[in-house]
This record gives sequence, C-alpha cells and structure tokens, in this order.
Amino acid sequence: MSVKAIGLFSGGLDSILAVKVLQEQDVDVVGVTFETPFFSSGRARKIAGSIDLPLRVIDITQSHLSMLKAPPHGYGKNMNPCIDCHALMLETAGMIMDDAGADFIFTGEVVGQRPMSQTGGSLRLVAKLSGYDGLVLRPLSALLLPPTGPESEGKVDRQRLLDIQGRGRKRQMALADEYGISFYPAPGGGCLLTDPAFSERLRDLLRACPDPSVRDIELLKLGRHLRISRDVKIAVGRNREENEAILGITHESDIILSVRNVPGPVVIIPGGAGMDEVERAAAVCAFYSDASRDAHVQVLARGNHAERVVETTPMDAEEVRSMIIERRLKNGNAGAIHSNKS
Repeated sequence: MSVKAIGLFSGGLDSILAVKVLQEQDVDVVGVTFETPFFSSGRARKIAGSIDLPLRVIDITQSHLSMLKAPPHGYGKNMNPCIDCHALMLETAGMIMDDAGADFIFTGEVVGQRPMSQTGGSLRLVAKLSGYDGLVLRPLSALLLPPTGPESEGKVDRQRLLDIQGRGRKRQMALADEYGISFYPAPGGGCLLTDPAFSERLRDLLRACPDPSVRDIELLKLGRHLRISRDVKIAVGRNREENEAILGITHESDIILSVRNVPGPVVIIPGGAGMDEVERAAAVCAFYSDASRDAHVQVLARGNHAERVVETTPMDAEEVRSMIIERRLKNGNAGAIHSNKS
C-alpha cells in the first residue's frame, strides 16, 4: 500500500520543493491551500497546475476570524497571528488527512526562515497545537528537528530528507535546478495581515465592530479610510477602478456620496450615519474632488431608499489628515495626504 501525505501548499518555492522531496520517495502527495479575506489561493492554484499536483482549496474564513480576534499566542509585528494561524491550517489539514486515510501532514517550512513562526521551538509548538503532533513533517528541515512518526515508522526515509535552515535561498534554488523547476514566485508577501497600513485599518474596525462581516473586511482593501466620529468611518475611492469596486460591494444600509457636476471620488459610509456625519463625509468628499478649495459644491448622498443633496465646501486639509486611520500607526509614518488636485 502506498504512503499518502497531505501537504500545506502555498505555491512558493519551499512548498514546491517539499512536494518534490517526498515524491522522490514515492509518497502520494495531495496539496491543500487556504482562503480568507487576508490571503488567497491564486498563486497555489497556478503553481499546483504547473507541477501536476492535486490541490484542495479550503475556505477557513469563519474559523480564522474567530481566532484572529484574540489569538492565544499573540500577533507578529502587525496583525499576523502566525503561530495560531499555522496551527489552524495544520488542524484543518489533519482532518483532511483523517478523512482521506493519509499517513501524515507536511509543510515547506524551513527552520530559522522567519523569526516568530519558524524557529525550532515554534514549529514544534504549532504541531502540538494542531492536535497532530508527531504527524507533521517538514522535509526541508527534518534533520534539524526530532524524528516524526512517519520517519520512525519507515514510511519516509529520514536520511533522504534535508537540513536547510536560515533565510538564505541558495540551497533551495540549487534544488530547484536539480528538479528542473524553472519558474517559481519570489518569496514573501501574500498575507495582508503583515501589512502595517492594512493592519491599522483592521485594528480600527475591530475596535468599533468586534464582529465584522466579510464585506467590512473586503472594504478595508479599497480607498482611503477615515474615522469621522467615534462610531462612523468612511472609505474614499482613489480612482475610477476603486470607485467602481466600492459601488460593487455596497449594502442597502450604506450611504454613498459623490460630488455633483465635478469629477471626484465615491465615498461610502458603511451602515449609514446621522446627518452630522453625512455632512462631514460630504465635506471630505468635496476635498478629494476636483472642486477648488473655496468652492461651494453639492454632494449627492444616497442610501436607505432616499437621496439628499448636501451643500458644503471642501474640508480643511489638516482636519482631513487628522481622521486618516493609517496615521494612527505608532511609528507615525502614515505618508502624506493627497487630494485629486495634488
């Protein structure tokens, strides 16, 4: 009977090599990749197709969101809960392994490649947290870690596994040449939770709305975000593409604003607001439009099955600056403010 394994597959070089190392030992490999609003399966799908790897795509949005609100092992530099996120992925892969009657799980992780989630201790912790301790194999660094069940039971030849460590990629690139792998993506990226600006937007959202919807999170990816009062924030489209994307995810309860007769942004107030906030949002909308700074403009506000016209002038630049959510970053590096007129 052949040995079967379920591999966490990101589509990066390390995960490709982990697949190849095990296939070289005649292990029957199936990849699994995950989707949430913070990372997609696009790269994994593309690369899996290029190497003929069977791939399962699993949406873990709800369980991931529940974990993200209060990860037991905390966050990384930004909002990335790497330890608990990886444990969740391994737990999910372990259930797939059980259902498929496979023998073990594996990943492409390399000891020392990431300071929080890929130390020897953190790799062992993640395996334990997943509930599948002893069944999680890291082929690229196995010789630096204690033997796992599949190695001890002879399902995998430990001596044919590797001892790669550190952040360098020379050994991985040499292995890619040996396996005839000529195309693989650049390392890093992929998870929005490692992005400082997105993380600040998410922190702000969770403070105001502890149980956000997927739409609320998707909106964080679009436009400029400003908190115009304690309970109300707005998103401002930066170009035509973003304006259209914002309009494409609106709900009936939202209020949408745009300046009449002047090119400018779409502004959304998620969930609506009172008249005071609508007037402030209208002044922000006018600021980011092509209207002159002292112009009196009409802003159309649509929502709740009604339309109203707000007469306003563009808000003062300093007041706009003070409401930009990203400027609340602790390091103070929020970048300059820009209007369409700059």
